[in-house]
Amino acid sequence: MPDELTDARALSKLRWRCRRGLLENDLFIARFFERHGSGLLQRHANALAGLMELSDHDLLDVHLARKSLAQVDAALDTLDAREVLNMLREPL
Repeated sequence: MPDELTDARALSKLRWRCRRGLLENDLFIARFFERHGSGLLQRHANALAGLMELSDHDLLDVHLARKSLAQVDAALDTLDAREVLNMLREPL
């Protein structure tokens, strides 16, 4: 169910999948998991997994709003993905 919390095993796998080559992306993602990991909904976990399919540079461009998600990959431009991006962009 999309509105269920992500279980610990799935969350651990997602964290592993989210490791990136660019330090900047790793920092944003680590902060995301610190803030939202314990309460991450399955639909957000699925959207985050989709975002991890982007190249490091595209992910950083989308995160910094230099490009829109639709410009990078229209198939990933969903409400859930935009919510995850907003969660990633939350200021310290």
